[in-house]
Amino acid sequence: MDLEIQELFEISNKIHDLSFKSLHNVGLIRFNPFKDIGGDQSFSLALLDGKKSGVVISSLHTREGARLYVKPVSRGNSEKYPLTEEEKQAIKIASSSKDKKV
Repeated sequence: MDLEIQELFEISNKIHDLSFKSLHNVGLIRFNPFKDIGGDQSFSLALLDGKKSGVVISSLHTREGARLYVKPVSRGNSEKYPLTEEEKQAIKIASSSKDKKV
């Protein structure tokens, strides 16, 4: 009986660890990068796992087209690329989601 309980405990721990690798938190903000022209057609989208790591995707919309940027996020910050204020806000929204179990 003790062996079965130990096996169940180990399985539970593996599932718990695996769950933090899935998508937990999403933060989206729409914005206008141009003060007097257009509307809120641009956006930043943060997709984070249970440890606040993942990516932030940003799209800047202009009349000529849209540009997409993807930056890695590790524990709520990007180490390699500087984040814009909108990207930081999207990460903050995602990080303040209901699921705060880390």
